[in-house]
Amino acid sequence: MAGGTAEPAEPPESAGMTGTEEVSRLRGTLFEAVTLGATVFGLLMVGVLLLYVVNDAVRPLSADPGWHLVFFLTLVVPSLSVAAYCYTREGPAGEVAYATFGLPVVGLLVGAGIVVVFLEVVSVADWFGLALALVAAAGAIELHRRLRPYAALERLAVLIVAPLVAIFGVPALSVDRTLATPLTGTELFTLSFSTPKLLPGVPELFTSLPVLPLDWLLLVVSLTLPVAFAFGRIVSRRREDDRGRLETVAAAGAVALVGALVAPTVGIDAAHWVVLATTTLLPLGVYLEGVVRERAGLAGLWFPVVVVAGTLVGALVVETVGFAGPDPWLDWGFLTSATSRSPADAGIYPALVGSILMLVVIVVSAFPVGVGAAIYLEEYAPNSGPLGTFVTLVEINIGNLAGVPSVVYGLLGLAIFVRTFDLGNGTVIVGGFTVGLLILPIVIISAQEAIRAVPDSLRQASYGMGATQWQTIRNVVLPRALPGTLTGTILALGRAIGETAPLLMIGAAASVRTPPNGFFSRFSAMPRQIYSWSSEIQPEFRYGVLAAGVVTLLVVLLMMNGTAILIRNKYQRES
Repeated sequence: MAGGTAEPAEPPESAGMTGTEEVSRLRGTLFEAVTLGATVFGLLMVGVLLLYVVNDAVRPLSADPGWHLVFFLTLVVPSLSVAAYCYTREGPAGEVAYATFGLPVVGLLVGAGIVVVFLEVVSVADWFGLALALVAAAGAIELHRRLRPYAALERLAVLIVAPLVAIFGVPALSVDRTLATPLTGTELFTLSFSTPKLLPGVPELFTSLPVLPLDWLLLVVSLTLPVAFAFGRIVSRRREDDRGRLETVAAAGAVALVGALVAPTVGIDAAHWVVLATTTLLPLGVYLEGVVRERAGLAGLWFPVVVVAGTLVGALVVETVGFAGPDPWLDWGFLTSATSRSPADAGIYPALVGSILMLVVIVVSAFPVGVGAAIYLEEYAPNSGPLGTFVTLVEINIGNLAGVPSVVYGLLGLAIFVRTFDLGNGTVIVGGFTVGLLILPIVIISAQEAIRAVPDSLRQASYGMGATQWQTIRNVVLPRALPGTLTGTILALGRAIGETAPLLMIGAAASVRTPPNGFFSRFSAMPRQIYSWSSEIQPEFRYGVLAAGVVTLLVVLLMMNGTAILIRNKYQRES
């Protein structure tokens, strides 16, 4: 008081408050320990299960001990050392190491799927004709936009008619009319006439040419260059200038052309090389360009080099010394052979092709419908009034449908696609549509969440610049919602490719000797084939062959989930 100031009085300590704080800390610590223990326990159980299955599929103990020692010293120790250095000493290097190793693996899987489609379903010439038809349709749509910029209804008709005419042409008109007497029903005469086909489609015109270019040239033009142009736009946008687009296209074309000329000398088909180079080397090169230019995490580039070098050195050493490797059930013959009554000759190739074709049907049918429904529900649907109440009811039902058991969707597909539309029992298209219905609610919900996450200020800024609602959705909302949408869709596709119950309901074959050659062919998928092997009497089927099939399916699922994680992480960093 003498100095004119007073010390603030400290609040009295209460033994009850201190005791409460101590109890709260204790409860929080116990809860943290329990959740950590549950997580570790779950991971350990899953790891033990995976090790058990992988051991049955690969049979590593059938190899000589020297084989294990050689690859432990040449591959395992160097790879783990480089990985530990990248993740502990340099943060960005760990991500670079993971991406540069994972991108080629994912690219090889995607390229192998495309090669299978070209081998079993569609020829390269038909694919090129379809690409020409789509280009012609796009040209017609763009021409109409320039000549009639304000004719919105006409453009909608052109958007629908132009692709159909370009692909299928103008078909012939055929009329069959039978005249009979009204009382007795006696047939008097039959009137039949048909017109010639007015205009063939672009694919038909192209495939009817007397001489066609080589398959690998067609793939370079219709696959490599368009994909390179898309990646070139990414490079150009990343560099914030106009450079990079032409360089990416030129480099990709050169690699594809030179590789196609050299590939046959080492036993690789030129067309297959073009596909694999497009799906593997092109995205890897674009990623490396960004890493080298930004000079972040360059140490991670050593990881794939060490893995490849260690594998080659180890293979050379064991071949020189003569150490016998493991005798696995999961080998190249298993992936390229059909199933058999003999476990040693059984393979998963027809079921693998069936899963790939079913996945194509799912992507083509479920993704556009799901994203379109999400756009309407988030951007166009009213929030009030009778229609708003109906939209709310629809959203509630979509959430409920996401939890419906998969066998119910199998019964729905059997009733609709098999019994009503008669698309065939156990065909690829029926399987794709049925499983597509299963994941459709998941696609809609994930797309809704991604669209909802776009800040409303961006929409208002677009409207303030004079853009229409559709222009705002197309140029502002969808590009920013695409990463989240793709993440949810890829995870949903991972669930779709592992479903068995819907395939049982629609009559998918337990085993097929030949892969499906079209979308209306009978098929068997990987989970259906694995389920069939589980009921075999011979123990080699129920352990070795089944384990090899499970590992194959798990590799595909893990690659799809890893891709979704990479997309999500990249989106989170950019946002």
